[in-house]
Amino acid sequence: MSMEGRIDSILQGLPEVLSGDFYIRHNTQALLEASQEGNKTDIDNSITSLIGDPRVGVASWGSLDPSFRWFMRKPFAVSVVSISFVLMHLACLAAIWLAFSWKLVALCAAMYVIRMFAVTAGYHRYFSHRSYKLGRVPQFVLAALAQTAAQKGVLWWAAHHRHHHRFSDSAQDIHSPVTDGFWWSHMGWFLSDVYDRYDAKSIEDFGRFPELRFLDAYHWLCPWLLGTATFAFGAWTGIGAWEALVWGFVISTVLLWHGTFCINSLTHLWGTRRFETHDQSRNNFVLALITLGEGWHNNHHHCQASCRQGIRWWEFDPTYYALKMFSWVRIVRDIRPFPASAAGATRP
Repeated sequence: MSMEGRIDSILQGLPEVLSGDFYIRHNTQALLEASQEGNKTDIDNSITSLIGDPRVGVASWGSLDPSFRWFMRKPFAVSVVSISFVLMHLACLAAIWLAFSWKLVALCAAMYVIRMFAVTAGYHRYFSHRSYKLGRVPQFVLAALAQTAAQKGVLWWAAHHRHHHRFSDSAQDIHSPVTDGFWWSHMGWFLSDVYDRYDAKSIEDFGRFPELRFLDAYHWLCPWLLGTATFAFGAWTGIGAWEALVWGFVISTVLLWHGTFCINSLTHLWGTRRFETHDQSRNNFVLALITLGEGWHNNHHHCQASCRQGIRWWEFDPTYYALKMFSWVRIVRDIRPFPASAAGATRP
């Protein structure tokens, strides 16, 4: 029997929307391939018990064989990504032994804001939701700049985010704090090797560009180049090569990670709900401040195609303001507004 046939036979008890799910089929195939080095019967039985995963919602989590529970919900995988994640946090402590200056704090803040804009305007509002249009060159520049944030590849990020919106806070959502807890949604899913792959079909609109496929395949290249440039900048300006590297790259990157991750975790737990959406998305002014407007998450889930997420005058959304200014010089085109009809559909 072919691999696809074996997967189909194992998942035949699931509804079609689940048996055809990219992540479920990918994880099942991985265990089937692992069976070549072990007892095939036992491995296949363990794969069958994947339908006990609460994300699938067919049986209880406790029914899954303990030796394989990690596979669908492993919060921390020993991999290049997870080891780098830990080392980056530890490297922040180097600031204790290095010279301090407010110029270094300013550098850290500037690197945070520029790259947060690239993540929110690029990864999120452009590549995930296509809420405005760019030419091919600005598109590449924005993707490369966003990848300096060290949040994996542009196609990987956008594909997973589209999946999140399709199944937000349901059993199939890959990073819901409602179904899987705060730490998994905040960073566990990102560190886990379960989601290293993505459904290329869900991002075919951008996957057709070879330069984006290159960036996505070598997503580590942009952070390394930025780190090197920051080190050289510190040496050239006299603020200190190692000091610039730690403050301008390491600390700002760690802050950037957790700022971005808060949108996956906290904006589904903490805040207010203006709109009745099918998930638990919430608006949060504090998170909007640290993410340049992404904290208006309930607004966003209510109207995902809108480039503007802060729809009231007091809802701080600097990402939208910057994109609007870029539209004045025609770098950005066809910004999608928040429809007046959608804005009026508030909760009673």
